[in-house]
This record gives sequence, structure tokens and C-alpha cells, in this order.
Amino acid sequence: GKASRKLASRFLCFSLLSLHHSHHVRTVNRPHFNQVPYTMNSTLTFLVIALVIATASAFSVHTPMNGVTNGSGMTMRARVCDLLGKRPNRQARVVTFSHKRNKKVQHVNLQTKKYFSDELGRSVKLRLSTKGMKTVEKYGGVDAAAKKFKLDLKKF
Repeated sequence: GKASRKLASRFLCFSLLSLHHSHHVRTVNRPHFNQVPYTMNSTLTFLVIALVIATASAFSVHTPMNGVTNGSGMTMRARVCDLLGKRPNRQARVVTFSHKRNKKVQHVNLQTKKYFSDELGRSVKLRLSTKGMKTVEKYGGVDAAAKKFKLDLKKF
């Protein structure tokens, strides 16, 4: 984070200072027009490697398993029913009195609900559509409904 960026900037300043003073160093035997101090070559290589490592640690991308994160570290999940997989209808339109047709999203009526799973021996918190809640009631419990729709309750 902030400490690694600070360390990288200090290292960068130190490396540039050492490059400035390295013209006194003895050079490798090469043609005169292409002479580069040996320590300058190795210092540049080391500087590039350090810069890559500092950048990777400062701007590392951490993707969560189930959704998208915003800047504060919260996980944003898609508006999808965990049991039935119902998604928002993005094809809907509103027709006005003058017959203008505007696009509109019809969202799923999602509810967060806890069910007790007998197989796991603990409560399971699911985001279900209201139709999904009726389906759980129809099958007589969350375990039977999960088995029918091939849902792994251990993830919840």
C-alpha cells in the first residue's frame, strides 16, 4: 500500500543518485561509442525489477469469488436468485401516452432469508426471489429444494 509506494520512491531517488555518480566506475571492454558503465547496467536492471515489484504490490488486483468489489472492500453481488437463478429483465419497455417507448429494467423481487438446513445442521442465509421462497415451501424445506435445483448449500 502506501508504505511500499513510499519505499519504492525512496529507492528510486537513491538509484538515480547512484547512477549519477557511477561515471567514475571502470567500464567493460567494448567499442568506445557504446561504452556503458558496468554498474549502471546492473543498477538499471535492479531498478526495473524493484519498480515492477512495487507496482504489483501497490496496485494488486484482488477479485472476489462471488461478485465485484468497490473501493471500500464491500462485495457487490448480482441481483440473481440463489435458488432459481432468476435475473433482471433488461428487455422491458415503458410506453407513454404519446407512444414513446423507453427502456426499463424489471428487477427480481429478491429477499434475504435464513433457512435452517438439517443436512448441514446450521442456518443458511439465501437471497431468494419470492417465487424461490414459494418453491422452498413447496418442496418442504431448503434441503429438498437445493437437491432438486442442484444447489450446494455449503457455499452459503
